[in-house]
Amino acid sequence: MATRGADRLDDVRSRRQETREGDVTIIREPGRTLIRGDDDRVIIRRDENQRFRDLGLDTRSERRGEETVTVYDRRDGTQIVTVTDADGRLLRRSRRERDGAEVIIIDNMRRDGPRPRFAEEIVELPPPPLRIPRERYIVDAGHADERLIYETITAPPVAPVPRRYTLDEVRYSPDLRAHMRSVDVDTINFDSGSWTVGADQAQRLRVLAQAVMQAVERTPNEVFLVEGHTDAVGADIDNLSLSDRRAQSVAEILTRDFGVPAENLTTQGYGEQYLKVQTQGDSRENRRVTLRRITPLLTGQNAQ
Repeated sequence: MATRGADRLDDVRSRRQETREGDVTIIREPGRTLIRGDDDRVIIRRDENQRFRDLGLDTRSERRGEETVTVYDRRDGTQIVTVTDADGRLLRRSRRERDGAEVIIIDNMRRDGPRPRFAEEIVELPPPPLRIPRERYIVDAGHADERLIYETITAPPVAPVPRRYTLDEVRYSPDLRAHMRSVDVDTINFDSGSWTVGADQAQRLRVLAQAVMQAVERTPNEVFLVEGHTDAVGADIDNLSLSDRRAQSVAEILTRDFGVPAENLTTQGYGEQYLKVQTQGDSRENRRVTLRRITPLLTGQNAQ
């Protein structure tokens, strides 16, 4: 499994470097940057092109001022163009058709001013009303067939979306993500302290992958967020890093083993923030990933 410069949590931990920049603490480790605010809230970011490189996809990059433009040539003649800032943060991802037309897949640019501090990217909304059974709102993959998974990941928001949001706003705002149904991938459970998915477990992602492929074939610009989670054992920084690597491991398998286009996936780790089982102890059920469609949040579908 590709591991972006480290293959064990102990190795990651030993190579961290911490600095203070303004009102935040920056923690850099192999393949990741963690940002801790004065309120102790921590987020994690990564080079958005690393997953493409780890998959061995044919990419080329060039600097354009403060931005880096990376192009991935697909076999069908189209190109995936990813624009990142100096820190590797995704600004925009698009598909360039063979006739030169460009279609935006992910737009992470703010229109109302300069790039905000990360705390300002957290959107607070009232909890959406839930008019479906809880087990249809968060579906356990191990108890669902492809039809139910497909229905879940293509369903409209459970409540109207007020406007379009940036990818960072979606990543860091649980109230936003709560507008979309999700699939708990309980068919994959990670060993404590590990982000590796064994070959036998990887095959358990087949039904999920088939549902995602069906959705992408219907609507090529769909975007799915793969969320990584841990149990509550260990330090919060370790768990955040570990969960982010788990999400990326699963996203890589969906592409490498089952053909899900890499550009239709994005990943984010949440550490121990969203426990499935409310325990502070060791819990295999909490060491998991979740998948949800976020296209309506990025486009403002059903906006009021």
